[in-house]
Order: sequence, then C-alpha cells, then structure tokens
Amino acid sequence: MDTSRYAELFRTESREQLSAVNRALLAIEQGDESREPVDAIFRGVHTVKGMSATMGYTAVAEFSHELESLLEKVRDGEQTISAELMDALFAAADALEEGVESAREGAVMGEAMRRALERLHDVAGGRSTAEFRIPRASGAVPLPLPAPPALEGEGTLVHVEQEGTTMLAGVRAFMAIQRLRELGEVLASEPTVERLQAATTPQAFSVRIKTTAGPAELERAVRSAGDVATVRIEERAAPAAPAARASSPVVIEGRTPPARASTPVIIEGRTPDEGDDVPVHPLRRASDRVAISEALGPAERGAAPRARHVRIELSRLDALLNLVGELVIVRGRLQAIARGIADAALDEAMAEATRLIGDLQAEIMTSRLVPVGQVFDRFPRLVRDVARQLGKDVLFSIEGKDIEIDRSVLDEIGEPVVHLLRNAVDHGLESPDVREAAGKARAGRLILAAYRDRSAVVIAVRDDGKGIDRGKVLARALTLGLVPPGTERLDDDALLRCIAHPGFSTAEQVTDVSGRGVGVDAVISRVRALGGSVEMTSTPGQGTEVTLRLPVTLAIVRALLARVGNERYALPLTHVRETLERGPALVRPVQGREMVRLDGAGAVREEEIVVIERGERRAGLVVDELTGQEDIVVKSFDGARDGLALFSGATILSDGAPALIVDVGSLL
Repeated sequence: MDTSRYAELFRTESREQLSAVNRALLAIEQGDESREPVDAIFRGVHTVKGMSATMGYTAVAEFSHELESLLEKVRDGEQTISAELMDALFAAADALEEGVESAREGAVMGEAMRRALERLHDVAGGRSTAEFRIPRASGAVPLPLPAPPALEGEGTLVHVEQEGTTMLAGVRAFMAIQRLRELGEVLASEPTVERLQAATTPQAFSVRIKTTAGPAELERAVRSAGDVATVRIEERAAPAAPAARASSPVVIEGRTPPARASTPVIIEGRTPDEGDDVPVHPLRRASDRVAISEALGPAERGAAPRARHVRIELSRLDALLNLVGELVIVRGRLQAIARGIADAALDEAMAEATRLIGDLQAEIMTSRLVPVGQVFDRFPRLVRDVARQLGKDVLFSIEGKDIEIDRSVLDEIGEPVVHLLRNAVDHGLESPDVREAAGKARAGRLILAAYRDRSAVVIAVRDDGKGIDRGKVLARALTLGLVPPGTERLDDDALLRCIAHPGFSTAEQVTDVSGRGVGVDAVISRVRALGGSVEMTSTPGQGTEVTLRLPVTLAIVRALLARVGNERYALPLTHVRETLERGPALVRPVQGREMVRLDGAGAVREEEIVVIERGERRAGLVVDELTGQEDIVVKSFDGARDGLALFSGATILSDGAPALIVDVGSLL
C-alpha cells in the first residue's frame, strides 16, 4: 500500500494529537489530579504510534511506544509524577513533534528523540518492559498463532491470521476490519474490536460480514491492511427460526424479537425487565457494546448519521476565493452596463445573477472561517516554557477561542501574538518575590482574549504586571531622536510609536527571550500588512494591554468610494462612521486644528467629509466627491520604500479602473 500520498494528512492528524497532549501535560502541571489528563496523553501518543506505524515511520512509532509504556506506568500508579518527570514528558512531546515533522519511511530515530528517551529512562528507572516489534527481515520465521475463533450466525466469515512478527498488530487488525466495512455491513468480530486494538502481539481473528463481495475481493481488502499471513473465507447460511413463545412477544427497538435468551444484555442503556424478550447476539454483551460500536457504522449501531466532513487544502480555498473575487468584479461591471440599458428581462436576470454570486461569495467566505483556538491552543505551552526560563509564575488563560476568522488571517497572526506573549512575560510580569513585596499575588495573570467588534476581530493580550516604564522609554527615545527635544511625557500613542521603532529596546542585555528590539515592530508590521491596527494602554503598577484589531477576512470587503482630483480611493465601510457636507459653519479651528461639528449644522456644500473611526478615535477625511459603495476585491500592495503606510492594498473597480484602499489604522 502506497502511503506517501497520506504523509501530509498524517502530519495534520498528528499535530492535533500533540496539541491535545500538550494541553493535558499543562493540566497535570497545574494541579489536575484526575485520571483524565493522563488518559488524554496516553490516547494521543497511542494514536500517533498507530498512524506512524501504518505509514512505515518506524522511528516515530518506536519512540511513541516507549513513551506510551512509561505513561502506562503513570496511569497504573507504578510511576509517581514529579517535576523531573514533567520536564522529561514536555521534552518528549517536543521531540515527538520534531519527529512527526521530519518523519519519512525508513528513517532512524533522531538525536532529539534519543536524548528525550534517555531522559525519560533516567527519570523512570530504565527502559519499558514491553518490546516494540520491528518488522521482520525477509525470510524470518513467523511465530505460531492460535487458530482463528469461530463466529456463529448468518453471513460471510473472514478468518485472518497475521504475520508472526507483525509490528503493532492491533493497529493492523483494526485497519483490516475498516477495509471490510467498505465492502459491507460488519456484524461482529472475535476478539472484540477493543481487544484487537489493544493487542501488542500478532493476532488470529474472525469477522462476520454481510456483503455481496466475492472471496477474492474480501481477501484483497484484508491484505491491504498489511502483515497478513493467511485469509480464509467461509459462507454461513441463516439459522432456523426458533419456536415462538406462547405469550405475546414484546416489541423492542421497532422489531419483534425471537425467543428469550437467558443472558441479560443492555437495551438502550438499561437492563431488560423480567418480561422482556431480548435477542442475544453472542458478541453483544454489555461489556462489548462500546467496543463493537466503534467498528460498526451508524446504520448498524443505531447511532445518528455520521458527520460528513472532508479535508481541503487551503490552496484550493484560496483559488476558489480568487475566482469568486473575479466574479464580484465582473458583477460590478455588468451592473454598470445594465443600468444604461432599459430592459426588464435583463434587469431580472442581472438581479438573479447578483443574488447567486452574493450567495456563492458568502458560502466560500464562511467555509474559510476557523476558530482562533486552532492557533491559540499552542500558546499555553509557549508561556509555560518562557515563564520557567525566566523563573516567573504565570497564570495564563485564553478567552474567546470559538471566535472565527478567515484562515489566511489566522495563519498570519500567530507570530505577532507570540511576540506579545513573550514580551508580557519578560517585560510586563514581575518575579514572584517582587510581586509579593508589592502586595500582589506571586503568580502573574496573563490573558489572551478574542472577541468580535462589528465586522472586525479584536485580539487582546493583557497582563497585571508593572506596566511600561514611560520614563525609561522616554530617555531611550530622546537618545535615539524619536521624540522632539524637551519632551517630558509620552501618552499611549507616543509610547507605542517609540517602542515600535525598529531596533528599539530598553533591555539591559540580550537574552533568548528579548533584547533585540524586534518584538513590537514585528507585530505592527504584520498587523498593518493584514489591514489591521494596533493599540496599547499601560498603567504603572497595574499592567499593560495590547489590542490587535483585524479584519475577519482579507479578500472581499464593502467599501465607500471617494474621488480626490483625478484619483479614486476605497474606504472600508467598517471604519466609516458617517459622511458630511463641508461648509464654513461646519468646520472651526480648535487648538490650531480644524475640527468638524458632527451634527452638521450650518453646512453649505463645498466638499465632502468622511468621518472615519477606529475604536474610540475619529477623524475626518476631506474628499471632492463620494461616488458610491461597492464590494471590492483586496489585492496586495507594495508601498513606496520608506514612505508612509497610508494604503493597505489596491483593487479593481467595476469600470476596470484601479483604486487604492486607504489604511484607516495609519491615519488614526
């Protein structure tokens, strides 16, 4: 079986499992003494082991097996949890992640995984006792297996014997059953699916299936799972109907059961009453119900219909979005042409096409939305590692993980948030002793929050640390010439501009965490490139909050079109508060600046004013003419070198003319 085409899917699935492993490790370290975190780690590592073995990534499978064996000792109470063990487990999770990313068939275990295993063995006192079986070389003699068990009942019986040195026999057996499910209705298996999945030695098992497939097709399906020695197919006829009881039968789950059996079973979550007539399947005991349910489809086990999901490469969604963007442009041009032709049939067709294109646009945009938690889930581990490196206690929490944002935006915000979190732990939060001396809790609070604000997504990083030392920043800014000589105070805006200057840093020494002056600068550059904005507030002794305001999507936005001279510009409607007609009575000087009365009193038409806002800030843009509203497709825009960041992109209007998109964040 060629597994190379599944390599990226393997990595995607493994990343999800490793993310769950890291969350569970953090829960244990933070004091969760329940069994669930250990079980979650065990499940995640076990899944990675099975997938890597199936793919032929022996090094990853072997490492996972050793880690799983240690976790089994922890789960059984044979290994106590200590700080040293937690550090070793975190290192093992990192090594496993590295191994997954670099996995390839036939590769040997890397240095990081070997060091992590040595550390685990030192802490746990030696290697695991369970042997990880490596596939035998050609010509090796297989181990003897017991004869496959028989199953009673109607259907086709498939008896399977695995190779004597099968690697991860349980995974291979489960795969064989899954292959059979694709050909028909799997009625039962012996041993149970749960026992087969847990098996560490080669197995002989039987599966009863209702199918129209022939023996050759069934055998091919089983052998495609790999490491199969023999396959034997046997047809079973339907058994004779049992004699009916004299008493009236009881109808259970919509059918009339046959004669009563003596063994009790679970029906819809309960033990049957004395008067119930219940058919007893030889494998459907209460203890096996869950296990068999895993192998059966929804129709067989009476569950709800299975969810229909497919994984789609992001590049394909990008291509769809580009195509619908071009459709939006063409729609605008067609609308402009149709307005000049008085034809009722054309107007009706144009209205229908406009509706359909709008629906298509909405569906594609929605399909690209993903929860921010997909990126946020990796940050608790980051904060934990930085805090331990700096000797600080940090209570980190995440709010609003379910807030959805376009996948392309989500991929871009990871790095800015990493910078903000590292800066908060390093510069914002004090050491435990300093906090205690100041009357604070020894552990600092750090919050990463996401929420919607109209059509924007806001991401905030808040800490309860000492706040930014404005005097220290001002002194450094004066030295670098970032503020006019004689400046005595920095407000929040000026403070942000100073610390965002490339190379600006107040750190006395460069460390692995900070000191190179690239953090806030990198944040603002990336957020501005996304068409967003950055705000910051800081209170001495109370903490700092940095807010990123981002568009939900980068692709298609509603914009107000304005003309200045012979040029046309697009203003995203999310930042437009209102429009006014400029007149002498409307504008008046205040402290040397022209200010606008928003009630519009006394306006005499001369020019148009567009009132834009971002958060609590507002400003007025004077334009010659407002030409309408339009859905615009955002295209990337490379501004002039060393020029002002006044534009976030460009677009093509419905008449085919280009227009620049104003970056409101750079004006406020």
